[in-house]
Amino acid sequence: MTRTPPPARHPSRLDPAIAARLKRSADGLVPAIAQQYDTGEVLMLGWMNDEALHRTLTTGRCTYWSRSRQEYWVKGDTSGHVQYVKSVALDCDADTVLVKVDQVGAACHTGARTCFEADVIKDAVSSEDAVSDVPPLGQ
Repeated sequence: MTRTPPPARHPSRLDPAIAARLKRSADGLVPAIAQQYDTGEVLMLGWMNDEALHRTLTTGRCTYWSRSRQEYWVKGDTSGHVQYVKSVALDCDADTVLVKVDQVGAACHTGARTCFEADVIKDAVSSEDAVSDVPPLGQ
């Protein structure tokens, strides 16, 4: 892990055309969703600033900004659970990054495959269970 100044003060090496499109939070970050490239499985959510996105695009490994430790971290450098980048896309508002990866091992810091398998708060809703008191559009 590389210790660096806070994101807003770090000089950007990100392509200026990409940087101009990004809509960042007040602290200079964008959420980055990691998704398994071949199955579509959502693995985790991390945060990137311009430099983390630049490193992700140029190294082929996911680099995130740790908000708690205030430093960059490359997924897998300490755990061995590496994310190899297959593609990177911005959403339609350019305020979220989707990184399709080939995940080696667990994506979650708890050791689970994904960060979203341990606490399912609602399973799929069948048409019989759907809320029926919602008025049709236009009424």
